[in-house]
Amino acid sequence: MMAYVEGFIVAVPAANKDAYRKQAADAAPLFKEFGVRRHVEAWGDDVPDGKITDFKGAVKATPDEVVVFSWFEYPDRATRDAANEKIMSDPRMKQMGEAMPFDGKRMIYGGFASILDEGTGGAMGYLDGVLLAVPDDRKADYRSFAAGHAALFKEHGARRVVDAWGDDVPDGKVTDFKGAVKAEAGETVVFSWVEWPSRRERDAAWAKLMADPRMGEMKMPFDGKRVVYGGFAPLLDV
Repeated sequence: MMAYVEGFIVAVPAANKDAYRKQAADAAPLFKEFGVRRHVEAWGDDVPDGKITDFKGAVKATPDEVVVFSWFEYPDRATRDAANEKIMSDPRMKQMGEAMPFDGKRMIYGGFASILDEGTGGAMGYLDGVLLAVPDDRKADYRSFAAGHAALFKEHGARRVVDAWGDDVPDGKVTDFKGAVKAEAGETVVFSWVEWPSRRERDAAWAKLMADPRMGEMKMPFDGKRVVYGGFAPLLDV
């Protein structure tokens, strides 16, 4: 069964990496209690600057901050909605929220319904995180495009590929997912990731993928210039 995904992008001061990891680890048992099936926190490792959009700009990261790509997997939207109510009302969560090692006002979050979940998963040593804006009337085309990409990723060693369609993506006062990809009216944000065994295997795979003519034959049903992407090393995978 494909997961309902709560996606997060956060800017964390590099000096607070251990504090962030500890807070995430401390909170993980609570999230599991609330219904989270999987909780991943991944630390920015190969996050390039973009000309129009990028992960740093998405969360207005300062030079001393690192972008974190994170998500929860739930069995369905109803479980996620119930969990969010508990997260907002549980005094244990309130206590943790008062000592966040990052600026919560710039955190981006939203709910996404998986439209593709390929691969068996397993131990993950590295991941590619991707955000993009897709025209609403091209959803089926995007699903086909993503399936073609996933087949190639798996052929080159990817353990799992997930594409999730924006379903409950709120507007933010400072930052949000729509702003991250400069989404226009009639476009929906997609939250996607590719799981690899290691950074080395990911880099080797991408070298082969970029030389694979099948990649070039796939027509993108979205504006590729606004795609946000980067490589992340797992901090926590529960």
